This record gives sequence, structure tokens and C-alpha cells, in this order.
Amino acid sequence: MNWKSWIGAGALLAAAGGGAAAFELKSADIAPGATIADTFVFKGFGCAGGNLSPALDWSGAPEGTQSFALLVHDPDAPTGGAGFWHWVVTDIPASVHSLPRGAKLPDGAREIATDFGAPGYGGPCPPQGDKPHHYNFTIYALKSAKLDLPPNATASLTGFVVNANALAKATLTGTYSR
Repeated sequence: MNWKSWIGAGALLAAAGGGAAAFELKSADIAPGATIADTFVFKGFGCAGGNLSPALDWSGAPEGTQSFALLVHDPDAPTGGAGFWHWVVTDIPASVHSLPRGAKLPDGAREIATDFGAPGYGGPCPPQGDKPHHYNFTIYALKSAKLDLPPNATASLTGFVVNANALAKATLTGTYSR
């Protein structure tokens, strides 16, 4: 089913399905709830980090998983409620269960333009003096091997289609402020 059909069908946005409790996302670089190190912070807009993506490992994907998607989002960004997309990756093969620090993506994976305006990882860079922002790294187990997205898909449309195809999801949250 393509993305237009999902919208027309009024697909649910919540990921559901059996086995979701066993699906887990971990990182050797980010402890749950901990401050994200400067190595992973954006370089630009007044931030001087290394802008490397952190190492991520996931396990416990439910039966029937055909691919994965990774979405990194800051819900605290002052954007009028939309938050800020920092990394959007789809079509990660089901055989892949980790991404190394500074990830070179596996063959077949696709990066979608983030709110920085281009595809690729963009680390945290909240406004100076803001309260700590939460950065949600969410891996989705998907029921399709490849998502049917238009070439110019936005992060929000991608998130909609990812959620419509999700069997399960696991989230790791780190924080950052400056």
C-alpha cells in the first residue's frame, strides 16, 4: 500500500503489535536519560560539536519484521509544536541490528531530509539558555521491506508512513542543553 492510500484510509499513527515489550534500543554512546556528549552535538547554528551519529544497537524485533526505520526527534524544539527532526532513515534491511558511531548506512537504506534541510544526521543544538531538550532515538520494526515514499518526502510524511507500517518501536532518549 502506498503513502497516499494510508492517508486515504486514515491509518492509525500509533505503532502496535505483539512483542513490542521485547524490542529494545541501546547505545554505548548515550545512556538513557543522560546528557548527550559534545561528540554527537551539531556543528553549526552556534553549536560546536562533532556531529557524529551515536552507535545504536537494537534487538528483539517481532516476527515478520521486513525492515527498520530510525527517526530522531526533539519534541522540545520551539517550532510551534512540530518539534525538530534530526535524523530520518528508512529501508534499513531486516538483517541489520546496529549502526556504528559515525554510521555509514547499509546498502538499501534511505535518508530523508531533516529539519536542517538535508538528509543525514544532525546532532542536538537547542537554543542557548533553553531548558534541556529531549532527543528521542526511535527504531521501528516494519512490516514492509521498502517504504513507498515520494522522492521529496518530508520527515513528517515519512513518520506517518513509518507509524502506519510499524510492528513495534523502541526508543532511547538523551538530553542536551547549552
